[in-house]
Amino acid sequence: MSENSMSMSERLPEAIGLLGGGVIGGGWAARFMLNGVNVRLYDPAPNAIELVRERLDKARRAFRKLTNVALPAEGLLTVVGSVAEAVRDVQIVQENAPEKLELKQKLLAEACQAAAPETLICSSTSCLRPSLLQAQMPRPERLLVAHPFQPVYLVPLVELCAGERTAPEALERAAAVYRAVGMYPLVVRKEIHGFIANRLQSAAWREALWLVHDGLATVKEIDDAVRYSFGLRRPVLGPISTHFVGSGATTMRGSIEKWGPGSKDLSKLEVVPDHTDAFLNMMSEQAEAQASAENMTISEYQQLLDDGIVGVLQGLRSQGCGAGETLAQWEESLRNRVPSTADQARVGGK
Repeated sequence: MSENSMSMSERLPEAIGLLGGGVIGGGWAARFMLNGVNVRLYDPAPNAIELVRERLDKARRAFRKLTNVALPAEGLLTVVGSVAEAVRDVQIVQENAPEKLELKQKLLAEACQAAAPETLICSSTSCLRPSLLQAQMPRPERLLVAHPFQPVYLVPLVELCAGERTAPEALERAAAVYRAVGMYPLVVRKEIHGFIANRLQSAAWREALWLVHDGLATVKEIDDAVRYSFGLRRPVLGPISTHFVGSGATTMRGSIEKWGPGSKDLSKLEVVPDHTDAFLNMMSEQAEAQASAENMTISEYQQLLDDGIVGVLQGLRSQGCGAGETLAQWEESLRNRVPSTADQARVGGK
């Protein structure tokens, strides 16, 4: 076993506690369980277990397409009746409650009170600053944000952000855990609303809203503009390096100077259009018309998205770049953790 693979295996937790089993929580359950980690789930919603099992089914299907490397024995899912039970005997807690500060503060404080002193406590919040989340915790030094992207079981990025009282070693420990389950931890340098990826994503979303609002493009035209152009380039290099490489300039400064600042009238990114009934109806009608024309249900769109991400990840792996490297590293750790079919046959035929 290589030193790197052994290091990843040693940081793989035996069990995690999940607080909330919605789309994000279910994605975390799938990510960890398919890596052989046991999951203790607390969610008072009556249909929580059904939602988690649905995400698990989608993840199993996606992983069968994603990799030919053998996966470990699947972790166990245990549904519990309280926060204290969810955080008992686990190495990491992942909170996935709705984006309401007071709710999260109370939940995280309760988890911190009940969990063992060495247990990491992470929040999946997409925008709330960790220092605010720490406010009521008895041991705030072990709290950090670990913000994933959907579907959590496929998309490798997890943004890690420390609060004012987070211990540096908590970030290091969390990063090692997420790497061990095939993710790419990115440390956010400072506490900012929305962190990094969501701020970039939101800028494009606001511009898309204005294009539809002003009658300059339809929902389908905007989707096509992205998926047939820069959407194909950015998984390889990212937006800034892609801009530089495609500019024809020999330096980044030259690239920026060549294209200039642009007209101040080109964008409305600072504000969003008013969500009037007329605007919302227009967005809904166009989106529904597109779905009808393509004859696709939401579930089928989700499956198509999974398959598309699998294809992109495999393509990037073949070129050894971007998220493809994260996939290759995870597969290498699996090869060292899980005996191959041939090895299992040899053991059985002694």
